[in-house]
Amino acid sequence: MDNHHQGDEMVDVDLNDPGDDSLPVFRWTQAGRTNLATRRQLRDMGLRPGGQEPAARIECRRGGRFAWLYRIDLAKPKLPMTLAKEAALDKAMAARQTCTGPCGRRYFHCLPLKTLGSCLECYDGTPADPATYIAPPAKHLLAA
Repeated sequence: MDNHHQGDEMVDVDLNDPGDDSLPVFRWTQAGRTNLATRRQLRDMGLRPGGQEPAARIECRRGGRFAWLYRIDLAKPKLPMTLAKEAALDKAMAARQTCTGPCGRRYFHCLPLKTLGSCLECYDGTPADPATYIAPPAKHLLAA
């Protein structure tokens, strides 16, 4: 990678960038004084990238990991949550939080369904703390 100096900061040019080979790559502490932010930082500011392409990358301390950086001045406000979005999100989370075993409980955390196929109690008998799940709805005995 080539090193280019911008003021007192060293910025590397990413040679693997599919664009025009000019996407800056910042080290972990270098991007703090710029007009750039990660998606998570934008979200914390009430913003979203808004269709803009990444302006740079920041390399994490652990080798090979990075995050895209977006220009804050081009970011747009986050879209408000609608009832339809909230219902879709709840449905998606329910699929990850509901035990597929005999108990059928919905937990307040995601279950290891890909590896275990159920909650720990259904998998190996480890008792679940009642504060960690919502009991399934009661079945009507009058309809039977």
